[in-house]
Amino acid sequence: MRLKILPPLVMVIFGGFMYLLDKFLPVGEFDFFGRKELTWVLVGLAFLVMFLGIFQFRRAKTTTNPIDLGKTTQLVTKGIFKYTRNPMYLAMLIFLLAFGIKLGNAFNTLLAAGFVYYMNHFQIKHEEKALEKLFGKPYRVYLKETRRWF
Repeated sequence: MRLKILPPLVMVIFGGFMYLLDKFLPVGEFDFFGRKELTWVLVGLAFLVMFLGIFQFRRAKTTTNPIDLGKTTQLVTKGIFKYTRNPMYLAMLIFLLAFGIKLGNAFNTLLAAGFVYYMNHFQIKHEEKALEKLFGKPYRVYLKETRRWF
């Protein structure tokens, strides 16, 4: 892979941009009844999705390291991977959405969308190429049957 930035660091960077946008952009602020509760529900959902993805990888005795895909030993398609090919990235997106709701600036959704674009372009496309080389036709079938995000 060309880019070697760990996805959690990418999430933190986008979260930092969200914080800066909230502090310095004088428009886009919002509030609504249940905002705090929704934030916590999304954080809980993100932890659940992340836990399920990591659990499935551990159960299959394969790596969770997205930088060194050469250590991948199995194609995991069961459990949460039946519904999303990237549960850990989906969890990171949900964390960012929760953070954006906590901050209360509508323009943070643009940064969350930027995170999706970045991950698709610089991380996931390269992972998919590497996994296709490793697993061939079973992986191509999986690509057709399961969505990238949700």
